[in-house]
Amino acid sequence: MRAVFALAALALIGGCGSQPPSDDNWTHWVCDSQVELLWRFADSDKERVDLRLGGSDVVHRLKLERSGSGSLFTDGNLALHTKGDEGLVYWAATDDLIGRGCKAP
Repeated sequence: MRAVFALAALALIGGCGSQPPSDDNWTHWVCDSQVELLWRFADSDKERVDLRLGGSDVVHRLKLERSGSGSLFTDGNLALHTKGDEGLVYWAATDDLIGRGCKAP
């Protein structure tokens, strides 16, 4: 009987390692296009941002770039421009808008 409980405990512990990361430390925004963004600062200097689009598990690592106003983060393909408590997200490579007015719901 102990062996059954031990195997069950190991299965639970092993399953925890394969779970997706918690969304607790991600900022959740919704854009005017209804696209959902999950983003967080990836470093303590706030020069890099991790960004997930539409609930995807794909994480884009964006780097702070020079901007005339607000903060612009990009990897050359995807860009997030924030100003205050809202932002704009677009495909930088093609200049296609994904969403504007992105902010906490």
